[in-house]
Amino acid sequence: MRSSRPHPLLVPALLCALAVLGARPADGDGGAGAAPGAQVARLYEEAADTTRQYEQGRREAEAQRAKALEYEKQLDRERRKIDAMHEDLGRIARAQYRGTDGLPLTARMLLADSPEELMRGQRVVSRANLAVNRALGRSLRAQDRLAADEARAQAVWKGLEKRNAELAKLKTKIEGKLAAARARLQGAADASVTAGSCPGAVRLDQPEDGRTGRSWVAPVETYELSASFGSGGSRWAHRHTGQDFAVPVGTPVRSVGTGRVVAVTCGGAFGIQVVVEHPGGYYTQYAHLSAVAVDQGDRVEPGQRIAQSGSTGNSTGPHLHFEVRVTPDMGSALDPVPWLSQRGVPL
Repeated sequence: MRSSRPHPLLVPALLCALAVLGARPADGDGGAGAAPGAQVARLYEEAADTTRQYEQGRREAEAQRAKALEYEKQLDRERRKIDAMHEDLGRIARAQYRGTDGLPLTARMLLADSPEELMRGQRVVSRANLAVNRALGRSLRAQDRLAADEARAQAVWKGLEKRNAELAKLKTKIEGKLAAARARLQGAADASVTAGSCPGAVRLDQPEDGRTGRSWVAPVETYELSASFGSGGSRWAHRHTGQDFAVPVGTPVRSVGTGRVVAVTCGGAFGIQVVVEHPGGYYTQYAHLSAVAVDQGDRVEPGQRIAQSGSTGNSTGPHLHFEVRVTPDMGSALDPVPWLSQRGVPL
């Protein structure tokens, strides 16, 4: 099951993003002196943004390609119409040249018995020529318009394909740096846990839109659900006490609601963890982290980034272990999925 927030995307954003991303510092990792968590947070956002722009550009390129193909089909139809009109023009010319009596129309007009008959013949010829010329002109103008539209669609398509290739290279470069930064972050986290000394808080940049406008949110924005509450396994003494969210190392972890940080601890089965107290007597736990962005006693808001996911403690791979409790300590856990659902956060 995958959940992802919507991202409004526009074609102009594709062009702007390429310029903005290309103008960023060449190292792309926040500088040699930056903390691993800060490096990962920055690269995480850059990689996500570049991926969104690339996917939007790919969709736009496919749409332009389809439009160009449709214009080509219309051009073929117009060419067939013009060919048919040429055939009709030939038939009309032949009919004008010879009448039903086998004489050319011009000869019959010369042999007309009266001026009225001569004028009728001239009007027939004139109307036929005018009708054919008008129809032929309309078709040729339509063909010219379609050809111009097709040329424009082809030009836009090729431009988008070129920019997509550049974005794909940039995306690969950023993702390579992100993988390296994640490895450094996890290595630093493991060293802290082994030493039994929790790393200090590394304040993360918060989303540009600030508050979410909601009272409750999911602990991560994009995820796959893995081990669920109450499930069995060899790694747990009894049953699983929370809900796991499979996410890469360094993924921003959010406070699900308004509250106060009551614990930031390091070591043991949960590795690096944060516990938040919420109004109403509930507590939420965020475990197996690689870095924290808050200190004990901090006030937090819904959606505020309080940590980064990892794989510390009793963990077989990167994920966030999330619990809801009625006390700050282990042993009082509730199933977090219905708890969040009751607060308007379906997972």
